[in-house]
Amino acid sequence: MIIGDDWLTKSMLINTLSRTGNKSLPSALSNTGNLFAEVFTQYLQMQNESKAPQSDVVSFTPIPESLNLSFEKKLTFFSEPFSGDGQRPLHYTDLNSDKIDQSLGGKLTGMGKAFIQAGQKYNINPALLVAVAQHETGNGTSKAAAFKNNIAGMMGKYGLKSYASVEESIFDMARNLSENYLKTGLTSINKIAAKYAPVGAANDPNGLNNHWVTGVTKYFDKLIT
Repeated sequence: MIIGDDWLTKSMLINTLSRTGNKSLPSALSNTGNLFAEVFTQYLQMQNESKAPQSDVVSFTPIPESLNLSFEKKLTFFSEPFSGDGQRPLHYTDLNSDKIDQSLGGKLTGMGKAFIQAGQKYNINPALLVAVAQHETGNGTSKAAAFKNNIAGMMGKYGLKSYASVEESIFDMARNLSENYLKTGLTSINKIAAKYAPVGAANDPNGLNNHWVTGVTKYFDKLIT
């Protein structure tokens, strides 16, 4: 390259010199080797800075202090899938059947082991199964639970499904939530609600679905604390 014949290089040199307040432009241009090396070095530095990879920033939502979890349970919060609304694990995690039984009433009384077994079979957190059942039945006191053994609001072709036992209803709910919700990417209580109990649904004339997320979340959190 003949620097005297290159317009771009001269322009870069002139701009550099003018920014530094150099008054000896003609003599400076004659010292082309040093000036070119200086400008070229600055150019490379600018290119490197513009291409420097940005540091990855990981967004993290801390576990709510109100849950007051033990260290072991906190570790399970970092297993997939998370619910996305408070980081509640929805895959199977161990839960004490006695603790479940202490919270159950009505037709749900004594069903702690059934909830755990259904959770193990379909890889779903028993706390979610219990929470849905408690909310759907008013903790085992609904007519659907009393007369149809339906503890999850499960619908059939002709309305609410009937079951031979509460255990059968629990396992059917677990199958449904696993296959039609978690495995399809609906991995949060909010996302599940949008399909399971959509606000404004035709079969919800009293607007009870408006409280589904709040109710299920309340029961869920009580079980995992």
